[in-house]
Amino acid sequence: MAITLFDDGEHRCLMFADLVDDDDDHAVQANQFLIVSGREGALIDPAGNMTYNALIMAMARYFPARELKYILASHADPDIVASLNKWLIGTDCTLVVSRLWERFVPHFCNVGNASGRIMGLPDEGGWIALGNDRLAAVPAHFLHAEGNFHFYDPRSGILFTGDMGASMVEHEAVNAPITTLAELDRHLSNMDGFHRRYMVSNKACRLWANMVRPWVERNEIKLFVPQHGRYFVGREVLLGFLDWISSLQCGIDRFDEGHYRMPL
Repeated sequence: MAITLFDDGEHRCLMFADLVDDDDDHAVQANQFLIVSGREGALIDPAGNMTYNALIMAMARYFPARELKYILASHADPDIVASLNKWLIGTDCTLVVSRLWERFVPHFCNVGNASGRIMGLPDEGGWIALGNDRLAAVPAHFLHAEGNFHFYDPRSGILFTGDMGASMVEHEAVNAPITTLAELDRHLSNMDGFHRRYMVSNKACRLWANMVRPWVERNEIKLFVPQHGRYFVGREVLLGFLDWISSLQCGIDRFDEGHYRMPL
C-alpha cells in the first residue's frame, strides 16, 4: 500500500514502504518513491530485484510503469538500483545518477541495455524537468557514497534524503512520521548506529546540514524522507535533526590504528 506524502490533484508524491518481506532476515527494509507531475513520472531509488514485481503492481494503481520518464538513483548500491535491468527492459526511462557511477551501474544490466539510457550528474547537481515541475539533484557526497545525491521536490517541499536519516525499524513503524522533538529524541537510538558507521565523517555531515538549514528555516523544505525507516515532518523536527547530525562523530572520525591491523 502506498503512503501519500503529497497530492494537490496535479502533483503526487507516494512512498512504498512494505515491499521487502519482514521475514527475510538478510534484507533491509527500504522505501521506494514515485513522483507524478501531470503525465510524467519518476521513481526514486526503486531498489533491487526482490521488490521489482511488487513495486510494479503497487504502482499500477497510480501511474502506468511503462510511461516512466526517469529513475533517480541517489547512488549505486544494490538496495537502490539493482533492478535497473528490468526497468530498462520494461520502460523507456532514463536513469539519473552521479557521473561517478555512470560506468558502474551497467554491471546490473545485460550487455547494451543501458547504452544511451543514463544521465550522469556532475558533482554540483542540477535541475531535472518532470511534467510541469522541476526536481533538484542536491549534492550529498560521502553520505554515504562517494557520488551521492538527494532529490528535492519544491512543489511538495520534500527532500528525499537517501541514507541520511535512515533508521532500522519494522514496516508498521514506517507509516508514522516523526512530528515532534520528543519523538525525534526517542527515535535517535534507531538511527545512531547506522549513521556512525555509514556516514563517512562529521565534516561531510556538517557541510550537508549547513547547505540544507536555510531552506528548512525558510520552510521551503518541509519533510526529510529517507530511503529506510521513518520520515520527518515540520520545521522544528528538521532543525532538530540537523543539530544532531552536525555534531555526530561518524565514519573515519571514529577509526584509528587499531582498526587497521593484519589478522593474527
